[in-house]
Amino acid sequence: MKTTKKKIIMIVEKTETGFSAFAKDYPVFTTGRTISELINNAFEAANLCFEDQLIQITHENLKFEIDFKQFFQYYKVLNSKFLAEKIGMNPTLLSQYVQGHKKPSDSQTEKILLGIQQIGKELAEINLIYRK
Repeated sequence: MKTTKKKIIMIVEKTETGFSAFAKDYPVFTTGRTISELINNAFEAANLCFEDQLIQITHENLKFEIDFKQFFQYYKVLNSKFLAEKIGMNPTLLSQYVQGHKKPSDSQTEKILLGIQQIGKELAEINLIYRK
């Protein structure tokens, strides 16, 4: 088996039972109850798709995309007003993006994504303790 530099963009959608994902340019489709299960299933489905060509797909080959509205519906713990304040964006504007009333530019999308990633890094570095 050989590895590839192919980038497979997986479009993620929220469903009643979890999530589904499909590749934009390849016949790769999958579902999962959670995001983590979806990612694992997508990896397996992509490898099955390219098995005949003896190409091995790695996690670096897969890129997952989800629209703002679905992202904030799933990650309800992430408050759009808090995020807007964190990244220096007008909260009403971010709310319009989240509700699907407006579409952010590429630079706004990047700013929002970087803010979300920064919050994720901060949360990953925190240890919670319980004091009596």
